[in-house]
Amino acid sequence: MPAAFKAARTASMMVSAWVVDRALRTFLADPVGNTHRAEFSIDKLWSSDSASGRQGLVEFRAFEMPPHARMSLVQMLLLRALVARFWKEPYRHPPAEWGGVLHGRFLLPHYVWVDVLGVADELARAGYAFDPAWLLPFFEFRFPVCGRAAYDGVELELRMALEPWLVLGEDATAPRQSRVVDSTVERVQLTCRGLDPARHLVTCNGRRLPLAPTGEAGTWVAGIRYKAWAGWYALHPTIQAHAPLVIDVVDRRLGRAVGGCVHHVSHPGGRAYAGSPVNAFEAEARRMGRFWAWGHTAGDVPPPAWLAGLRAAFATAGECRYEPPPERPLPEQPHTLDLRRMASS
Repeated sequence: MPAAFKAARTASMMVSAWVVDRALRTFLADPVGNTHRAEFSIDKLWSSDSASGRQGLVEFRAFEMPPHARMSLVQMLLLRALVARFWKEPYRHPPAEWGGVLHGRFLLPHYVWVDVLGVADELARAGYAFDPAWLLPFFEFRFPVCGRAAYDGVELELRMALEPWLVLGEDATAPRQSRVVDSTVERVQLTCRGLDPARHLVTCNGRRLPLAPTGEAGTWVAGIRYKAWAGWYALHPTIQAHAPLVIDVVDRRLGRAVGGCVHHVSHPGGRAYAGSPVNAFEAEARRMGRFWAWGHTAGDVPPPAWLAGLRAAFATAGECRYEPPPERPLPEQPHTLDLRRMASS
């Protein structure tokens, strides 16, 4: 190969690598603009700033350290399988334009696991038999079960979901300027099995949940976003805490709750824990102690004030059964009830 051709080819490769670095650097950054803390960090891929930035490395910083060595091995195996699959056949399809739905949907455990199954199926089609059951410990670790309850043939399962903490403005402290995050907001996922939508509906603190079908008969999921406690630094300082969460299974025919559960953010008795859990078993015991498989709203579902007189007028005829109105779902969060927002009516 002539030397001039080699030089031209090398220069072309350097220009291409430089273009990739500059084109993606602005997008691959964390919420405050730091590229080093991005989920995909290319600071050491091919940066023109210094020789230390031209090592051909891509760092995956979105992975947290697993609590067990075997889980770390599975994590590395998944990355190796993906690299081998895309090295052999690059992904040439256009990316999906999720927009705000990315957070409203894939912060819920159900959709995360459906996505994991899709990745495992894609690897299997490419010849890499990756069993999705290997990732079940990750799923249970990241989305632990808060509790389960069953009433009137309907099984309720409450799991922790993902909730990114928003970065707030700068705050002046004694030594330096700092930026805090809003850690007062949490999200959980409610899974309902055996639910008959023509007969039952599910409410949280008196507001109707936007249940979405999962593809499995009789199984529905919904997310609940709420303010867990009133913090000094918060995006909405005037909104009071919504805890505890009272979840009711409402029978439309009877117009009353036939079952439900209660989820407490802290100790149900108001006590403060002595310290951090010493192990996973104590953490699970605390989590289960904050979940009550009872305590749902007793009696008829309370109607709003303007409907109270109308319901009393038709109560004798049995023609008026009030039920909470459907919430107006946000376009970016169609399957999540945000208790911080006003009710639909």
